[in-house]
Amino acid sequence: MSAALAGRDAPVTRTEKDNRVRAWVRWAMEQIMADFNRSADTHLIKVLLPAFPDIPLYLKDESTHPSGSLKHRLARSLFLYGLCNGRIGPETTIIESSSGSTAVSEAYFAKLLGLRFIAVVPIGTAPEKLNQIRFFGGTIEETAFYNVYQRAESLADELDGHYMDQFTYAERATDWRGNNNIADSLFSQMAREAHAVPDWVVMSAGTGGTSATLGRYVRYRPELVERTRICVVDPENSVFYDSFTSGNERLEIDASSRIEGIGRPQVEASFLPEVIDRMLKVPDAASIATIHWLESVLGRKCGGSTGTNVYGALTLMAEMRQEGREGSVATLICDGGERYLSSYYDPAWIEAEELELQPYLDELEAVTGTRAQQCTT
Repeated sequence: MSAALAGRDAPVTRTEKDNRVRAWVRWAMEQIMADFNRSADTHLIKVLLPAFPDIPLYLKDESTHPSGSLKHRLARSLFLYGLCNGRIGPETTIIESSSGSTAVSEAYFAKLLGLRFIAVVPIGTAPEKLNQIRFFGGTIEETAFYNVYQRAESLADELDGHYMDQFTYAERATDWRGNNNIADSLFSQMAREAHAVPDWVVMSAGTGGTSATLGRYVRYRPELVERTRICVVDPENSVFYDSFTSGNERLEIDASSRIEGIGRPQVEASFLPEVIDRMLKVPDAASIATIHWLESVLGRKCGGSTGTNVYGALTLMAEMRQEGREGSVATLICDGGERYLSSYYDPAWIEAEELELQPYLDELEAVTGTRAQQCTT
């Protein structure tokens, strides 16, 4: 054997640096798994409305996660994805483009792992969310809504960091077949209900990752695939609905959604229309009126995307009632309303946005048989 060939076949040993990185990755995985083990599952709330005695509404309350929203699940998945793909190490700066909730949750996990975190957010993001990002040790860079992707990418290049890119990786970072994902948890909690297999699961789209997980899981489970349908609700100033109905995946608009966390000016890579059965367009005034109505039902405030979800769910429940069908409908409380006291719960903000809530409050009262009242403080 020649010396050259022997050298080529000689075993390659990991460097001391490689060993340190692998040791850190092991530690990081243990921290995330321990955090998961400490966390209880979120509650499933059954809402019985007078006008729907045979169609209960179920609300999966994702606001009770340690970082306060549904995005806690996504952030954990994105960190695991980055770690397992070798993109996050002990000195990696984490960067994300986010209107708030995903950034809050990623800041939580970055702090857990001792990593620097930078959130690139659209100008006008709710100050309550910005304060939560800072609370978990993150820093913030505000930019125009149409520039958040580019600025996050350029920061990652400048700092040799990792751009989490939730809008691309949300659907692939989540284990949609189980592992206590949102779908697995929801359907497990409904197992003892009279209508254990919901007719509809309703979800708004930001990245599209949650609706992709729900749609895939339903098709994966034989007992669900013929019964449960997925409906995605879309706010104003978003292209998902128009893309879904037209089949055009390249649609773009020069506007941003007023309902933070959902709606996008372009079709995101994580949005999978093939696993969605139906979409509804929900006016912003209807979304915000619904969270004011919902406060009188639940005794608590919820975020704007929850209003979009619940308005869509009530629309489908009304259709089922008109058709004489019994069954159940499930949707999500995405986050708490305390993050939006200066916007959705502020009469001055509502007036400045020229949103007429009263017609939708009247509609909600008529449809559900419960009194709806707009909060004035």
